[in-house]
Amino acid sequence: QVQMVESGGGLVQPGGSLRLSCAASGRIASINAMGWYRQAPGKERELVAAISSGGSTNYADSVKGRFTISRDNAKNTVYLQMNSLKPEDTAVYYCNADARVYFGGPYSQFWGQGTQVTVSS
Repeated sequence: QVQMVESGGGLVQPGGSLRLSCAASGRIASINAMGWYRQAPGKERELVAAISSGGSTNYADSVKGRFTISRDNAKNTVYLQMNSLKPEDTAVYYCNADARVYFGGPYSQFWGQGTQVTVSS
């Protein structure tokens, strides 16, 4: 199976920055897209940003120009640099990978355990 381990969440003041990391490990044959989602209290989980294996990215409108997603394919790691944070960015952030555990097999979705990001003064 594939394990996703996140790090980098915490408490930050409005206007501040945080960098989230998520490393995939275990039995991995290949990873297609990777991404970050978030879920605020009382709201549904939403896509924040995603990146393909080739480096193409897409972002939620609410974070465009403030957040940057990147990945290191050699390390099976995805990052989310978050700048100019706002209170409405407060949520649990989850990383996601579309991966397969053997070549020729099907791709499946794997999730991290979530990391809390709180933006407050």
